Amino acid sequence: MIVGPKYKICKRLGSSVFEKCQTQKYQLAEANAPRRTSRPKRGGGSDFGAQLLEKQKARFTYGLSESQFSRYVHEAMEKHGTDSTLGLMNRLEARLDNVIYRAGFVKTRRAARQMVSHAHVTVNGKRLSIPSHKVSVGDVVSIREGSKQSPLFANRSEAVVETKTPAWLTMSADGFSATIAAEPSVASTEAPFNPATIIQFYSR
Repeated sequence: MIVGPKYKICKRLGSSVFEKCQTQKYQLAEANAPRRTSRPKRGGGSDFGAQLLEKQKARFTYGLSESQFSRYVHEAMEKHGTDSTLGLMNRLEARLDNVIYRAGFVKTRRAARQMVSHAHVTVNGKRLSIPSHKVSVGDVVSIREGSKQSPLFANRSEAVVETKTPAWLTMSADGFSATIAAEPSVASTEAPFNPATIIQFYSR
């Protein structure tokens, strides 16, 4: 997905949307940047403008195209008997590339997407190269045996000790595989965007 200048997007949406904008270099650049006179916010500060901003934050955080993200939202809204906000977060977190990122195999979701696309990953022993693949409870996501010697995974056993994984992931002792122990999710309060506002945007 082509996203344009990342620093410019971070200034508009917040540094949480790209890992590149969470570095000390970016923070220093922002601190030393000349202050501009304030300009009216897009949408004139309206509810629509606020909702659009939250949608863009979520989309860029997970690296999704407009059509992909829209599909996930509508799937969550159409699922009867479940909270749409929770359904959206579950779907986003259940993406294979996100699981790779959450497991700490790589440092960014972008790198996780490339890792999956280059077939370094297996799910239940089967090689997959589709970043959007939806994992299920009980699935075992692993680094492919032939890829373990790659410099990308050097010192993996030491790195896993420092990795804080979510409660729904269970890591293997060697750090080369993770089991989906529960429904992938993240609390709304922990997300860098407001999923409820996003649901409101698509409910118009």
